[in-house]
Amino acid sequence: MRTPLAALSIALLTVSTAAPAQADTRYFSYNATDRITQALTKGITLQVRRGLFGAVAIERLFSTTARGSADLARGGPDAARRILPEDARGADLYEVQQVGDGRGLARALCPGADQVWLAASRIRAPRPLTLNAVGRWADGTHRHCVTLTYEWRGEWQTAPASPFADAPGA
Repeated sequence: MRTPLAALSIALLTVSTAAPAQADTRYFSYNATDRITQALTKGITLQVRRGLFGAVAIERLFSTTARGSADLARGGPDAARRILPEDARGADLYEVQQVGDGRGLARALCPGADQVWLAASRIRAPRPLTLNAVGRWADGTHRHCVTLTYEWRGEWQTAPASPFADAPGA
């Protein structure tokens, strides 16, 4: 009776100690593929966290061509998911945190919305990416705002540097 319990304990200990070693942060960069996406974001870099079993979650979005970034929090209401286009309903939802540059991103994607979520297609290198922006207005209604499409650009080891960082006179 002790043997199965001991084996289970060892297995759980091994998995729990391996989890931090396997989870890592990556930076995936994408270029806009259509006019609407180019007008709103041009290119983006996603800070993603890959978990123990390969699941990827977005933590932060950086503008690739300009100054700015936004924190994203995983999760969102079912009402936001229900109004997504049919092919995006299984996507993961991320709330755009409206602090700092996140407020500007939310306003650009869904002008007038109180809250904004991004529904992200499955994130895998080197696959294209689709983001659907959904907003909630003061009256409680949720609306689909825009679909953004990107092509894979590359993977980075560190966060992108702002073109304005450490610039003389900045």
